[in-house]
Amino acid sequence: MLNQILSQQIIIDNILLIIGFIIFLVLLYAGIISIIEKEFRAARVSNILATILFIPFLMIYLYDFQLKGILSIILLSIVIISILILFLPFRPKVKGDFQKPIKNHDERDTIFSRNELIPETEKFKSYYSDKSEIKDLDNKFREKPGLLSAESTMYDHFSFASAHANLDVIEALKPIVNGSVDEKKVEIEASKISNYIKTWCKSLGAHSIGITELKDYHLYSHKGRKELYGKEIKNKHKYAIAITIEMDNDMMLTAPKGPVVMESTQQYLNIGTIALQVAHFIRKLGYASRAHIDGNYELICPLVARDAGSGEIGRMGLLMTPKLGPRVRIAVITTDIPLEINKVKDFSSAIDFCGICKKCADVCPSRSISINDRDSIDGILRWKIDAESCFTYWCTSGTDCGRCIAVCPYSHPNNTLHNFIRWGIKNSYIFRRFALYMDNLFYGKKPESRNLPSWIDFQ
Repeated sequence: MLNQILSQQIIIDNILLIIGFIIFLVLLYAGIISIIEKEFRAARVSNILATILFIPFLMIYLYDFQLKGILSIILLSIVIISILILFLPFRPKVKGDFQKPIKNHDERDTIFSRNELIPETEKFKSYYSDKSEIKDLDNKFREKPGLLSAESTMYDHFSFASAHANLDVIEALKPIVNGSVDEKKVEIEASKISNYIKTWCKSLGAHSIGITELKDYHLYSHKGRKELYGKEIKNKHKYAIAITIEMDNDMMLTAPKGPVVMESTQQYLNIGTIALQVAHFIRKLGYASRAHIDGNYELICPLVARDAGSGEIGRMGLLMTPKLGPRVRIAVITTDIPLEINKVKDFSSAIDFCGICKKCADVCPSRSISINDRDSIDGILRWKIDAESCFTYWCTSGTDCGRCIAVCPYSHPNNTLHNFIRWGIKNSYIFRRFALYMDNLFYGKKPESRNLPSWIDFQ
């Protein structure tokens, strides 16, 4: 009997040692990944936890003492219960399904369109004739230096000049978002051409590609930018292709400094050129198409991308993708070519996570992101940012800020470690709470922005 008990204790001791060693290796691996990502706080936390958590497993294996058997059972029970609680699928339905907008937005009401209005002009007077409250808010950002201004607080000659260059090239590309369609129409199979376009876009650098039917609520009612101001939008295309591209994590972590606007505009340019290529390719096959790129949209890209299965709209009002969170830029192609529509996968876990996280709201320099639950706005349950205060900060800093993107737990690099966490968040309501606590522990609730990369900050 005694030998049987001793044998069982040895088995438990070995199991606990293996478990402790696995925990140690996982945390050690997390520490190494954190060092590679230059997340040195996370690396320190990983190493400390690896040591502390391994000690009780090692002590039970090495030493004999009076309560060893009981403590072994308790420790093993804690491990088993923790695994069951954190990793068993537990997905209560998120309150409030996606609701389709009940009216078209007018691009003239966007902050970017209003920023282009020149005071005392007829267009300016007409727009603000019955919007005195909005006018007062908008005049606040007009008093600031402006986006990419040399007088702004985050001015950096080289990164700002790079952003200017990117925007100038984007501006030069705008006239070719549309074009003539070849008279000879090529007969194609929807599934094959859809796969061709997706594979090609990936090879060109796209992160994700989704296809949906173009809905009326995707479209603006009227154009609001430059010479097309006030033009009614009459896009009758049947399909929309939403393409996302990754923004560099190291650059975004400097937010709200110069590299953010440099990287943001660079990826607007990169995703724009991909959209232009695909749109031109479709027209060469004999089908109508239009690219929707930065500053020349007829639609709301995040809504299209959401319906195309690319993600969900989160607390900060941006598209939350499953593997990069909001750390993407989007372009869209609308077309009549036969396409195979993507099935929209359930990503309501992102809505639930945004509901508890609030890191973007906590770090927002202008306090433009709501810390409250979703509210009914124009009949739609959603979060709404304060666009006026957000843009006023942009015009003060000179950059498009990006602090919300930088600190989002979903924005961590697309690798095995972070994808495992993302899987856990999607899989379990309880794991989401645990993941948020650990993200705050490893990276801080309000992570500091990084310094400029040495290759930029060389003056």
